[in-house]
Amino acid sequence: MNFSLKLRGLLAAAAFTLAAVSTQAQTTDKVLRNGFSVERLQRVDALLDGYVDDGRIGGIVALVLRDGKPVYEHAVGWRDKEAGQKMTPDTLFRIASQSKALTSVAVLALMEEGKLTVNDSAGKWIPTFAATTVLTRDGTNWVNAPAKRSITIRDLLTHTAGISYGQPPEQAALYQPKGLGPAAGFGWYFSDKDEPICTTIERLGTLPFQAHPGEAFVYGYNTDILGCIVEKASGVSLDEYIRSRITGPLGMTDTAFYLPADKAARLAVVYGSGPDGKIVKAPEGARGQGHYVEGPRKSFSGGAGLVSTARDFATFLEALRKGGTSGKARILSPHAVKLMTTNQIGDLKNPRGLGFGFGFETHDRYGASGMASVGSWGWGGAYGTWYRVDPEERLTIVLMLQMMPNNTDVREKFDAVLFQALVE
Repeated sequence: MNFSLKLRGLLAAAAFTLAAVSTQAQTTDKVLRNGFSVERLQRVDALLDGYVDDGRIGGIVALVLRDGKPVYEHAVGWRDKEAGQKMTPDTLFRIASQSKALTSVAVLALMEEGKLTVNDSAGKWIPTFAATTVLTRDGTNWVNAPAKRSITIRDLLTHTAGISYGQPPEQAALYQPKGLGPAAGFGWYFSDKDEPICTTIERLGTLPFQAHPGEAFVYGYNTDILGCIVEKASGVSLDEYIRSRITGPLGMTDTAFYLPADKAARLAVVYGSGPDGKIVKAPEGARGQGHYVEGPRKSFSGGAGLVSTARDFATFLEALRKGGTSGKARILSPHAVKLMTTNQIGDLKNPRGLGFGFGFETHDRYGASGMASVGSWGWGGAYGTWYRVDPEERLTIVLMLQMMPNNTDVREKFDAVLFQALVE
């Protein structure tokens, strides 16, 4: 055989091998998507579509990343059903308590800058918190008793400061005249306030709290207090600090406390459940659509004030999953992220394996909540949004909807149907 014939034979064999490899890769891509069964992911579509088709949820955006790359993205339903506007991946959502994640990162960033420590007393930054009180039962009466110790930034990050949203009846009557508790929507709402957040929080410090610091997990104004401390420690507004240290470096152009007019049309409508379980448009104001476009734009609620998209929020979570960095931007060190995502309170929150770190719920026992791996972390928001990061599986999961209250079981079912599609 001459050389040219031999060369042509080798080239033909190589071409055949490459074609076979390419065909196999294409076949694999049709069956698996970075470890997820493409066929089984159709169950996720069917689940989410079903909630919309049945009229139980107006619209949903779900986004799942593995190794930072999308393995599932689905927008279904209506951004505004009455106006005939369909849900799209770039829809903006009120994320309520998901705001706590960014504010908590801001606190840890200031710790890394040497501006504060997590063991600082809140009273160091906010004078009315220098000597707080706790509402305590004395026979048939409620009395204000001095707190057993000072509230610390650590207490606020872990929701163990004893501070609620002022909703219990014994607190509500005291909180209402101060513009808090029942006077703030469902307790956590600040976007209609025509004053800076620190002015509101200074009034909060004069009110009695629900438990002594360090003795119980009490979910409430803790992160709004932290937002004020961020302003005091940094010398700039919470809005500016988050933009300069977190959202700006990460390229999160759709995450802010208030929306500019040119983005207002992308904000999803808030729905609630009617008597028959079908969606009804929520009212205007603090217990419904909110003031994220037309509000006074003075109060930056670190606990519940931000608006974002699924893609923007996933960008933020991915940076934390990777130890505080994204591209050339670093918002935290790996050790600070580990502090945030490690249970810091033992079984104060839940004795069955759900803890709380510096801003995130932690999953410390397999099965404590869904099928996420031990070491997973996440949280959600009052408008129905939810997220989870599973470092072991290299997953970032974001589910966005606007239902208040969210009386559906979509979060739990979405979690189960998503993980059943993860096969490698």
